[in-house]
Amino acid sequence: MEVLYQDKRIVVCIKPTGVLSTDEPGGMPELLRQELGTPCIRTVHRLDQAVSGLMVFARSVKAASLLSEQMRSHAFHKEYLAVIHGVPPEESGVFHDLLRRDPARRLTEVVTVPEKGAQEAILRYTVLNCCEGVSLVSICLETGRTHQIRVQFASRGLWLLGDRKYGVPGDDGPIALWSHRLQFTHPESGEVMDFTAPPPQIAPWTLFADWERRDS
Repeated sequence: MEVLYQDKRIVVCIKPTGVLSTDEPGGMPELLRQELGTPCIRTVHRLDQAVSGLMVFARSVKAASLLSEQMRSHAFHKEYLAVIHGVPPEESGVFHDLLRRDPARRLTEVVTVPEKGAQEAILRYTVLNCCEGVSLVSICLETGRTHQIRVQFASRGLWLLGDRKYGVPGDDGPIALWSHRLQFTHPESGEVMDFTAPPPQIAPWTLFADWERRDS
């Protein structure tokens, strides 16, 4: 695990693929408590177990509360990178859907009419580059639903590479979804904190070695 920043209130790190982001045995809070020798590590946002990239954790109850409030008020900015099959019809746009979670099947799906349990899901995307029939996209979430990015792109035939749950059968590489940027206000100092981290230099990210990130 790579720790990018830490102080007495927060820690910013790279969550590895396959590790839970929440406080279960072997999850990120437990690993950080062991790594940093601190008793209090609290999750304030999540990444799917298969997804890796930037995360921030709180190191006190108050810090967790203040960061969570930023999440609720949309003052906490999260940007992702993904590699998808195909090319979106527009260079940039907004996906606006209703998503329903099926706990029995552990799946999220798009529904066309309001129904019990359906929640609004909104994301904004920008196409950064295209190569060999796949596209690199930057994604900003306005809502945070379970598997939201994966489901909203898959529902449009733009499956994420390596997504074994919602993607193309036989596409067995690592999922091409990366938490790329976090921007938030420090819960104690009030300073604007802005962190970015590039995806790993493995396929399919290496197809886009010369890409330039566009600010959303």
